[in-house]
Amino acid sequence: MTSLLLPNRDGSLEEYRLRGTPIARPAAAPSFSRIAYAAAHVVSDPLADADPWGHPAIDWEATMAFRRHLWSLGFKIAEAMDTAQRGMGLSWAGAQELIRRSLAEARGVPGADLACGAGTDQLSPAEARSVEDVIASYEEQIGFVEAEGGRAIMMASRALASVARSADDYRHVYGRILSQARDKVVLHWLGDMFDPQLEGYWGSTNFEEALETVLSIIRENSAKVEGIKISLLDNRKEVKLRNGLPEGVLCFTGDDFNYAELIEGDGEKCSHALLGIFDAVAPSASKALAALAAGDLATFRGVIAPTVPLSRKIFEAPTQYYKAGVVFLAWLNGHQRHFTMPAGLQSARGVLHYADIFRLADQANVLDQPELAVGRMRHLLAVLGVEQGV
Repeated sequence: MTSLLLPNRDGSLEEYRLRGTPIARPAAAPSFSRIAYAAAHVVSDPLADADPWGHPAIDWEATMAFRRHLWSLGFKIAEAMDTAQRGMGLSWAGAQELIRRSLAEARGVPGADLACGAGTDQLSPAEARSVEDVIASYEEQIGFVEAEGGRAIMMASRALASVARSADDYRHVYGRILSQARDKVVLHWLGDMFDPQLEGYWGSTNFEEALETVLSIIRENSAKVEGIKISLLDNRKEVKLRNGLPEGVLCFTGDDFNYAELIEGDGEKCSHALLGIFDAVAPSASKALAALAAGDLATFRGVIAPTVPLSRKIFEAPTQYYKAGVVFLAWLNGHQRHFTMPAGLQSARGVLHYADIFRLADQANVLDQPELAVGRMRHLLAVLGVEQGV
């Protein structure tokens, strides 16, 4: 049986023996009863990365191959979002290239679908002077997405959080942008655990007040809102939002702690999904969602439940560094040839965190090629000072 030495928090090393079983791939992309967006990461190119903090190089071939992997498993893709290191290594210029390439790639893949993140990250919060600056930035990005033939996810804006003085400023900005949008838009409520600069979004740090503001925006613009992604890592708050949405407006869970129960639903209402964890556990999530669509709750629960402890580890505080765990698993599973990230973000987590992810990934049946994963983990451990012995 494949094994290796993994570090513990007391400084000791312990032999870990793999016991997981890789999830088999479907013969064809399955159909789901929930809309399921996987927020996808980008693959850096270390051989071309002369300035990884300032101008990180992207391996476009590997990045597009990973999107084909997700489409083959039945997912839609949420492109150029937080998981792609938007604002944490991927600039607006890089996002434009990513959006352009992904839309072109989708045209050559039967059934492929995606929506693209449009925000205001070309405008730094320090340079924003008014909500009109924010509106102009949103107009530029949504205009680009639409000109390329894409649909927009209206990302939460650090600049808006910086300049807004009341809930009415949010109503003004969102009302203006939604009134101009060509297609329906997915809104984006990203909690400050994912991005501390978004604290007080919707004009209040009080959840009930923020909820009323966002629901009022959706009610006033429901003809232009496909749905809203909520990422607060609190299932009770998501259910409250879900129950308050107008008929025909969808709730997309972005709760990487509680997604299993939210997707399953309460017998009356359920959440659709727009999740970063689907990048890391795509075969498992695909199998579970296909089983749910077939009415096989036992298989859905049996496959999805083991991924939840893994996801909670990947998304533990500081939550904004979850991208490192996502890319770590992509490397272990052979989707890229290295474990480096734009802006060197792999350094945001330590060896004990990666060892925990390795254990939980195995126990969740997420390691697709166990021998490859063990070999790569041995190399990483050696670099980080954990020798395996003779």
